[in-house]
Amino acid sequence: MKVLGMISGTSHDGIDAAVVDFRIRGDALHGQVEATSSTPYDPALRARILAALPPAATTLAEVCELDTLIGQAFADAAEKTAAAAPVDAVCSHGQTVFHWVARGHALGTLQLGQPAWIAERLGVPVVADVRIRDIAVGGHGAPLVSYLDTLLLGALPGRPAALNLGGIANMTVPGATGGPLAWDIGPANALVDAAVLRTGAHPAGYDADGALAARGRVDEVLLADLLAEPYYRLPAPKSTGKELFHDGYLTAALARHARAVEPVDLIATLIALTAQTVADAVRAAGVDTLVVSGGGCANPTMMRMLADRIPGVRLATSAELGAPPSDKEAIAFALIGWQTLHGLPATLPTATGASAPRVLGAITPGAGPLRLPDPLTGPPASLRLTVAEGVAG
Repeated sequence: MKVLGMISGTSHDGIDAAVVDFRIRGDALHGQVEATSSTPYDPALRARILAALPPAATTLAEVCELDTLIGQAFADAAEKTAAAAPVDAVCSHGQTVFHWVARGHALGTLQLGQPAWIAERLGVPVVADVRIRDIAVGGHGAPLVSYLDTLLLGALPGRPAALNLGGIANMTVPGATGGPLAWDIGPANALVDAAVLRTGAHPAGYDADGALAARGRVDEVLLADLLAEPYYRLPAPKSTGKELFHDGYLTAALARHARAVEPVDLIATLIALTAQTVADAVRAAGVDTLVVSGGGCANPTMMRMLADRIPGVRLATSAELGAPPSDKEAIAFALIGWQTLHGLPATLPTATGASAPRVLGAITPGAGPLRLPDPLTGPPASLRLTVAEGVAG
């Protein structure tokens, strides 16, 4: 079965998509990545998304319009990607606009991007709204990539972990005591992007190639203040997002600071914040191999700061395991879609904090009657990914 996985992450910059052809052999699942794409949001749509995010106020009318516009943008991206590799189904994460966490527990989550637009455009079933079922049984609904991480890293020796550096940094430790453990560590690109946007330091709205941070100096006083954030001391599993780490959070931190901070110094300090919080988590978990994915992989300054703080830990990218770093989350949602369509859970209770595993999402039928594969009796024990010739990795 060929499944198209789609997501727009907490950087809110565009839509990542990956087509994976899954085949089950015994208890081993094999997936070949047949096509990938990254489609930037139209600037006007991205501006509307950013304007509606916390701490800003919004309206139900704006939420409704964004749900439609994001859904149509996902349909456009799906059509483009499926033209290169036709698919049997889609799993769309959509765009998270709010993740409700109170007193250390996730109580709700909202992803926009109405899946009906994708189903109409491609004529195939669409799995969507995948986080809430885990939350309904006491989980955080995040990080859902932990299921893919655990299958991929299972054969690695020692104490490996998977790190994703998106808007938020999250980590999965498959061999943790008591079962696989996963959690959101804190901001990766979320505050860096906010700093670039507020200072106008780069027209792209992010620190391209880490060049801005490379020119800056870490402000140790500001860094110490940022590291005092109580979230970092909460036990895992836990989740967070731009509901906490947004531009207003940065404004408050700078207001507490006694002096002005140059834009490049601010960006360097925020990247040091990510490197330090990740390094603390890696050391606490006793990790000896760190497999990294996400946009932070393309930031040499972030990777260098991280490497400096965890000497003796081998750093690799998820490409070594067949998952191109920029596409791993889209691949993860293709896997979640495959699991759902086969009646299999795609959550690990020890990773999300749920009371039990659950089959995720709701299914929007395609052009014809909804016909699902026969349910499988058990989940795969392992996953081997390969990338088809000609697919950019």
